[in-house]
This record gives sequence, structure tokens and C-alpha cells, in this order.
Amino acid sequence: MNDTAAARPAGTPSVPPPRRPGQVRGTHPHAAAFAASADHTVPAERRLPERYSVRDQVLNALRSALVSGELRPGAVYSAPSLAERYGVSATPVREAMQLLAREGAVEAMPNRGFRVAERSARDLAELAEVRALIEVPVVLGLARTIAPERWEALRPLAAATVAAAARGDRAAYADSDRVFHRAMLELSGNHQLVAVADELHRRSQWPVSGPSRAPSRPAELLADATEHAVLLEALVAGDVVTVESLVREHFSGSAWG
Repeated sequence: MNDTAAARPAGTPSVPPPRRPGQVRGTHPHAAAFAASADHTVPAERRLPERYSVRDQVLNALRSALVSGELRPGAVYSAPSLAERYGVSATPVREAMQLLAREGAVEAMPNRGFRVAERSARDLAELAEVRALIEVPVVLGLARTIAPERWEALRPLAAATVAAAARGDRAAYADSDRVFHRAMLELSGNHQLVAVADELHRRSQWPVSGPSRAPSRPAELLADATEHAVLLEALVAGDVVTVESLVREHFSGSAWG
């Protein structure tokens, strides 16, 4: 018996030594050091980004496939089949599809895979209405307060939408279109607003079932993209009346703007 045990009165419960800062309850004080020494070659913190990078790449590829119509509304896709298509394991595909399920783009089907959500023109109209309620007043407020040179900085983003539209690249247009709108709203300095508007914008770009108002030909995409350049001209000039007319028409006339 050690001196500490001998000095403790009979019946006194045993008190474990105090935990060191950062020690998890129930672990040995040196457990962290033992775990760290178990893998000298590839620490866990160096492995994680690689795994998440693969998932993010798959997520971006799946989003592009959704926008382009490659993944059809109502169709069911299994993680192994998609993994084979993209040349990856099934795990990052499942993780990416689960993220899309949280966003409402797909629905998990037990023992089958994921079904692409089916949406109607009514769904698109409702999204456009909500986006207009958020973006129109914000852009009008910015038109009255933002200096012309800050609007000028957005010209390359508007040009990117035109270039993607001219190629007829629907997925690239969807990405550049969303970047342009997000850049405009970021001038407000309201990060929560930007996040909400960007999510609504992404949802508005998902495919619909049956006839769709979304432009499919390069000329239709180009018409939508040109609205960005015209809107920027009005913003640089401080023409609030024209800005209001353009931004309201942009939401009412296009499911992609």
C-alpha cells in the first residue's frame, strides 16, 4: 500500500487524479501521446482534406449533371453506378448525395440509391417570387449607395455569364450566373442574406419535370446573360429607375436569372 492510500481514512471513496487540460474523461493521461505516435507517416489531419476534396469534386460534378439534365428528374441513381461514372469510390458519392438530399435536390431511396427530385414550373415561379422579394429591394438600395467603380469591378463576372451562354454551356452558365448575383449582394455586407439568396438561386437552377421555362438554346441563354451587362450599365450610371425595371423583369422573365 502506498502512502496516499495509507493516509486516507477507511470508507473514503477513491478519487482519481485530476484530468489534464484537454484530456477526455475516462482516458489515460498519456493516451493522446500514444495515439499520436501510432501513425508516424500520414497524420489524420493531413488525410482529411484529401477525402473532403474528393467529395466536393463529386458534389460539384453532380450539381453540374443536375443543371444540365444529365441526371433526369424522377430517375433513381445508385452510389456505386455514379462512383463508376466518376472514377471514385462509392463513399464520397454517398456523402455528396446526402448533402444534395438535405438541399432537396434528391431523395434517398433505401436499398436503391437516390431519386432526383421532380419539380414543376409552379415550383420555379415560387422560387423566383421569393428571390425577387429578397434581391430586388437590396439591389435598389445598393444602386443608391454603391460607388460606380465598385460596380465596374463586376464586369468580368457579367462577361463570364455571356461567354458561357454563347457556348451553350448550361452548367457553366448556371455557375457564373450565381457568382454574379452573389457578388452583387455581397456589396450589402449582409452575409446571412447572401447565404439565403445563394441557396434559393441554386434551387432555382435544378431541372423540372415536363415542359420547362428554362432556356435550352444558346440564344436564349445569351439573352438572359445580356441582361447582366445592361443592368451593370444602369448601376454604374446610378439610374435607379432603369435598375428597378431591369431587375424586376429579370426575375419575372427568366427562370435562370
